[in-house]
Amino acid sequence: MNLVKSTGTFGFFTIISRLLGYLRDIFIAIFLGTGVLADVFFVAFRIPNTFRRLFAEGTFNAAFVPSYTSEIVKGKKQSNRFANKIFNLLFLGLFFLVLIIQIFMPAFVSIIAPGFVHDFEKMNLAINLTRITFPFLFFICLASFFSAILNSHNKFAVTSAAPIILNIILILILIFSKSLGDQLVYYLSYGVSLAGILQLLFLYKFVIKYYSLKFNFKIKLDNKVKIFFKKLLPSIFSSGVTQINILVGTIIASFQASAVSYLYYADRIYQINLAIAGIAIGVVILPQLSKHIQSNKKDMIILVQNKALELSLFLSLPASVGLLIGSEQIISALFGYGSFNEVSVFNSAKALYYFALGLPAFSLIKVFSTFFFANQDTKTPFYISLISVMLNIIISISYFSKIGFIIIPIATTISSWFNSLILFIFLKNKNLFNFNKIFLSRFVKIIFASLLMGIFFNFLLTYFQNQLEFSQNLKSFYLIFSVILGLLFYLLVSYWIKAFKMSDINLKY
Repeated sequence: MNLVKSTGTFGFFTIISRLLGYLRDIFIAIFLGTGVLADVFFVAFRIPNTFRRLFAEGTFNAAFVPSYTSEIVKGKKQSNRFANKIFNLLFLGLFFLVLIIQIFMPAFVSIIAPGFVHDFEKMNLAINLTRITFPFLFFICLASFFSAILNSHNKFAVTSAAPIILNIILILILIFSKSLGDQLVYYLSYGVSLAGILQLLFLYKFVIKYYSLKFNFKIKLDNKVKIFFKKLLPSIFSSGVTQINILVGTIIASFQASAVSYLYYADRIYQINLAIAGIAIGVVILPQLSKHIQSNKKDMIILVQNKALELSLFLSLPASVGLLIGSEQIISALFGYGSFNEVSVFNSAKALYYFALGLPAFSLIKVFSTFFFANQDTKTPFYISLISVMLNIIISISYFSKIGFIIIPIATTISSWFNSLILFIFLKNKNLFNFNKIFLSRFVKIIFASLLMGIFFNFLLTYFQNQLEFSQNLKSFYLIFSVILGLLFYLLVSYWIKAFKMSDINLKY
């Protein structure tokens, strides 16, 4: 396996998906802005979408891939038997979960959006929309099962391309939405569930080469299946801690008008980088790292871990610097149209600024957690993540009444740095990770290149400040042009000071 190329493949399709997601959100910003309909739809969409991120973006992989990889070695028949037991249990569990929540949806929405409770119309709309979007959870979790099988066979392109379907469907609905009025949010909600079905069918077409699906609900829980499910819940919580923190933030933000929308738009920006710097790297290295650990190839283990950490920082540090410098211009240029006014830009930009401070930590959590998962240890990152979420909740609730929604990205960033630091300490104490000779010098060079890029990017934003004003129609063009120049500058500096070498692209892991 080639880490850079595999991450590039996964990252390429993920970026396409995120860019289409950005286009989708531009249309949503134009038609819904940050008003009541936007707040309600984002709550209805946030729940299944959070579960999508929890399952699809490497979390299900964390528990499944190491176990399934060990079965592949024993032959296709053995791996199929194990996979079918997991699939059938997953199918039944998800079916009854969705059914129960559909029945008790009013209580469920009261929990996820308590700020809506005293507004009857807002609450009623949130219940109706969440009922429509919630089946997406069932289909996308099963789709994630198929993705995990494909990833176990080092097939990353299809799994990273599947989320594109959701964005295409929602974009098509928004394009033809002029005559829909307030019914637009209903059509968008139906589109979410439809996308889940299509993603499941899309992935099944490719997974049948490696896996033969058989429905059988008379399942005997052997030790392998029990061990898998014991690992699954901790891995969902620990690998998806950033998403859980954001979900907690959405719940708290529902008490402030438009706050859910401000956080949503800020979240959309930094998630583009996180998808590659954390999620893609974690997904790509897990199967190979698991194999090296099973074979006890210590040199390869250290090489893969250090390259993964290096690549994560190489991608996340400059992105963090860029978002800190240009948060307001970025939000304005990407979303500042139609119903998305200057107040919305200012508040979303504030949220993005504080999320940007935590971006490297969000990525490190994904990478460090993967090191534990490859060793089939999901409990340690689970307990650390649990403490992190509690810290996030305490900070958010303690200061929300004083400074409002902005405490949510601040609390998320603080708790995420705490999480990543404690994960690192435990990795060292358990002797599951060691730095190699190259890492420290590369790390210093990455910081230096990121700072130089930041200075250059700030110069570009100052130079184009008139063209980037809120009232300008072509501001997105000047922003994209500045970002491309900044990226090229960063790559050239990195290559010049050898923070990155061309030989890394062809290095096998």
